[in-house]
Amino acid sequence: MQPKEHPRYELTLLVTLLVIVAVSGFAPRSRIDWALENLLVLLLVGTLLAVYRRFRLSATSITLVFVFLCIHELGSHYTYSMVPYDRWCSALTGFSFDKTFGWHRNHFDRLVHLSYGLLMVFPIREVLARLTPLRGFWLFFVTVNIMLSTSAVYELVEWVGGAYLGDDTAKAFVGAQNDPWDSQKDMALAILGAFISLSLVSLRSSLFQPALPTACRKNCNQ
Repeated sequence: MQPKEHPRYELTLLVTLLVIVAVSGFAPRSRIDWALENLLVLLLVGTLLAVYRRFRLSATSITLVFVFLCIHELGSHYTYSMVPYDRWCSALTGFSFDKTFGWHRNHFDRLVHLSYGLLMVFPIREVLARLTPLRGFWLFFVTVNIMLSTSAVYELVEWVGGAYLGDDTAKAFVGAQNDPWDSQKDMALAILGAFISLSLVSLRSSLFQPALPTACRKNCNQ
């Protein structure tokens, strides 16, 4: 069943995203890194537009995709390892994440990978639920595996890109910041985010699922 249409809302999100992409392209820290990061955005948005008439995501899924891409655009402008989130937080609240937790690296890339799991798992689950007979445990299991596999593919893209780009561009694109376990930690955070979101969806379904009448429960159990 197709979700309810929200063409005006969807168009508003699309135009807003295009504006954000354009703004992020003004004097980015690394033009090449910005272009590489936005290839992924172009691929995703282009795919959603190409299948829009035949397969339209729900407003919830579209909103989650939009939020994730906005976070991604911030990273594409500054490069992931240079987003000054700690300086912004200190200026606004006087609180420093780096000093409080003893961090010696920029953790914005960790936030994005966690956000990928938290936000993008719901649209992927929706696609599977509507196009396949998967339900219950198998829907949960396959969705998590897709999140893991797509995270692994992105890490492979980073590896290939880092191997053939110049030193400065490679460092900006990969963003490992001298952490030998960067790829594994990124994938782990994506899976953690996916587990959190899927668990919340399952909990909500169990809490708000309408109770069956007594007679129906007896017949179903026979």
